[in-house]
Amino acid sequence: MSTDKHTLPAAHELHIGVVGAGVMGRGIAQLFLQAGYPVRLYDAQAEARDRAAEFIDNMLERQVAKGKYTRSEADTMLAGLTRCHAIDELASCRVVIEAVVELPDVKRQLFAELEQIVSAEAILASNTSSLLVSDIAAACTRPARVAGLHFFNPAPLMRVVEVIPATLTDAAVVEQLSALVASTGHRAVVAADQPGFLVNHAGRGYVTEALRILEEGVAQPEDIDRVMREAMGFRMGPFELLDLTGLDVSGKVMQSIYDQFMQEPMYRPSALVAPRLAAGLFGRKTGRGFYRYEDDRKVEPEQAPAPKVTYMKVWLDDEAGAVSWQLAEELQAAGARIMDSPVAVDTMVLLQTWGNDVSQQCAESGLDPLRAVALDPLPGLDKRRTLMLSPVTAPQVRDSMHGLLAAGGVPVTVINDSPGFISQRILAVIVNIAANIAQCRIASVSDIEAAVTLGLGYPQGPLSWGDEVGTEAIVEILENLHDQTLDPRYRLSPWLRRRDLCGVPLLTEEVDRG
Repeated sequence: MSTDKHTLPAAHELHIGVVGAGVMGRGIAQLFLQAGYPVRLYDAQAEARDRAAEFIDNMLERQVAKGKYTRSEADTMLAGLTRCHAIDELASCRVVIEAVVELPDVKRQLFAELEQIVSAEAILASNTSSLLVSDIAAACTRPARVAGLHFFNPAPLMRVVEVIPATLTDAAVVEQLSALVASTGHRAVVAADQPGFLVNHAGRGYVTEALRILEEGVAQPEDIDRVMREAMGFRMGPFELLDLTGLDVSGKVMQSIYDQFMQEPMYRPSALVAPRLAAGLFGRKTGRGFYRYEDDRKVEPEQAPAPKVTYMKVWLDDEAGAVSWQLAEELQAAGARIMDSPVAVDTMVLLQTWGNDVSQQCAESGLDPLRAVALDPLPGLDKRRTLMLSPVTAPQVRDSMHGLLAAGGVPVTVINDSPGFISQRILAVIVNIAANIAQCRIASVSDIEAAVTLGLGYPQGPLSWGDEVGTEAIVEILENLHDQTLDPRYRLSPWLRRRDLCGVPLLTEEVDRG
């Protein structure tokens, strides 16, 4: 057995202890069994231990049926599982992972008990998703050997694990746990012991900004979801996600992180949540949330067909460059006449704005808001298009531009005036929060990117996405949102502002001060 304090023994020599045989505990046990580690599983309830062992057996059987493992390999894995009848049977474990109920008193008591059982070199890790690891470690006489090891459900499939050093955790423990996670084929990301750690923290912008857009009457949930899913490439829209996780669960997480960050406006939850919770609109589990569900399947609201075109003259601004040329060609193919001037009263004005709304753009450019609409240039033209109205856009202008834009077969979502449309707002907030995480040294740039893509399933990491769109555009969106709403939730992260001023890509790691 290795004596190097920076390494753990080889897999076949290293016994992993798991306390708690529920959904997370059995998933963690399965992951380590598949990686070749002997696992000792303890739960105070014998029935829970037995159910967990049966579940792991069934899951490995599925893998055999799919050809991932041979029957012999699966049998070897199962042979490595020991169901412990008493907690002191974990004494030989060099790493013990706790996956019990999210109650601080219960975890502190458990860790104090485990510390009396295992060796002084053993690592005690908590799978907590919401509690401060430092608070759990405070119950121990060896807090340097305590850390967070946050897996996501289902643990064998979610290929990212957060390693969270508590305030007094030894750096060698972080290295050992990161190497242990890597040996399972998962990506370890190191996150500071802060509310939401990394993944849940980075995910604040997606649903909270979507709720804010709904609050402002910009669009309906299905409109927002379609834009983020079809135009921006997210697997689920924010309201579909809230319905899946359950608003009762998500609402508590939003409020908890907001409170733990001392009511930081960037993480402010929505006033829309409380009345929906009172009405029991939790989502899939109750059959109704932001959508209705029949037989556990979402009832998708119908989309109205594109309206009839009555106006044919269009003046198109050229702010979006190449996109404007392509758009002009498409409009002409649909029968529109592209005008050289927006002056004529029968000419529709089509803007393409970054972070602005139609009202502001018209006021700045001296354009008639009755004839003006705007198209979101962010997603390009080959995906769902978002058409934004001013408060006074004439119905015939609205319908004619909708019809022209939809003539080629690309669907169109019509929304009310909003600085930054839907996609620009949500993306800018996501990037800003990621920048703030980097600013506060909660995680490295590379770990932020991995956490968001692997843990949240976003189509791209927030900082690489910001670089792709351009920091100048992200800054413009946020500054316009801040100026027009006077809401501090949109104030620029200093980390983002400085990189924009210096012309440094967001993917650049912080310079080591030596």
